[in-house]
Amino acid sequence: MSIVVPRPGSDVPAIHGGRPAFPEGLPLTRPSLPPTEEFLPDVEAILESGTITNGPFVRELEEGAAKYLDVRHCVAVSSCTAGLMLVLKALDLSGDVIVPSFTFAATAHAVMWNGLRPVFTDIEPTNLTLSPAAVARAVGVRTSAILATHIYGTPCDVEGLAAVADRLGIRLLFDAAHAFGSKRRGVSVGGFGDAEVFSLSPTKVLVAGEGGIIATNDDMLAERCRIGRDYGNPGDYDCRFVGLNARMSEFHGALALRSLADLDTRIDRRNELVARYRRALGEIPGIRFAEVDSGDRSTYKDFTILIDPEAFGLDALSLSRALAVEGIDTRRYYAPPLHSTRAYRLGNGFHPLPVTEEASARVLTLPLWSSMSEEDVTGVADAIDRLHRFSRDRVIVLPDAAPAAEAGQSG
Repeated sequence: MSIVVPRPGSDVPAIHGGRPAFPEGLPLTRPSLPPTEEFLPDVEAILESGTITNGPFVRELEEGAAKYLDVRHCVAVSSCTAGLMLVLKALDLSGDVIVPSFTFAATAHAVMWNGLRPVFTDIEPTNLTLSPAAVARAVGVRTSAILATHIYGTPCDVEGLAAVADRLGIRLLFDAAHAFGSKRRGVSVGGFGDAEVFSLSPTKVLVAGEGGIIATNDDMLAERCRIGRDYGNPGDYDCRFVGLNARMSEFHGALALRSLADLDTRIDRRNELVARYRRALGEIPGIRFAEVDSGDRSTYKDFTILIDPEAFGLDALSLSRALAVEGIDTRRYYAPPLHSTRAYRLGNGFHPLPVTEEASARVLTLPLWSSMSEEDVTGVADAIDRLHRFSRDRVIVLPDAAPAAEAGQSG
């Protein structure tokens, strides 16, 4: 029997018997919430008013979000998913919708719930967003819209996608769940295409607890979404179309308003932490980063690295499991890609997706939140470096070459 021991001087990762980097645990994310004493007066005002949904706090949020995004309309809804469903319904689309497979399930779910067919299409290898060239190849006679995702808060090539949509006369929409505060060439994400839909759930940079915002410069679309979030009822109970109960509560609106007040400060902080991550991880073989185009700003809702298993020594799944033993929480956004999930792998047409499949095999999302410390970033990076060095430096030693008590754990 052979056993694995590290070379002298190398640190032993926790999965091989060493001390965990974070014995108390390091979560993937923590929501940025206002101090209790600041938020309680808002709660009291809502309770005293007796209006707990679609009231003054929600209207103020809509106005503040529209001003921040520099768009004509923002419509607050109960979730980003509901917002996507409403936009697709309000546009009265039919046939196929081009979507990335490398995205959260809600992107395609909203398409399916409208009786439309998602056509999964490949992404750019550099920033992992929907590829305009792949979209142009995937469009067919049934295609009515493109629904792209600003993945991790990284803006899409909106100009390339708009050129395809304009040339073919189809709608262009964005799942901007991660991207409230992102910028494309200095312009706020929110006003691109026919509509963009944001998420305000706890893992996002702008937090309402639960909620979403539809942003658009289309007056008629905004009005239909406002009606649609209340069952399609404009107020006379003569429903104009089949809508949803997608209203935002006043409590969620108030929390989002507090979150909006210092949003840019938190986004700047996340970018600083990502820069620190990149410096610490950039020299480790087998690690590369999803890029953000020059002149763009990402919210870095997530910080995701890509692992080359040959160069690093472990694949992304093995690294994730090893980091869990270090006390470090990670996710693999997005593995599996949607076209490989049980919900979509049968009966839904898609084109070859080689970039998506390679990226999905390699992604690993690391802990990041706005109040995270530099020491936490360094600790995560050190744990990853230790795992790389252990994998690279491990030596197979026969039992009689070293006492069992001095040997490391079996590899």
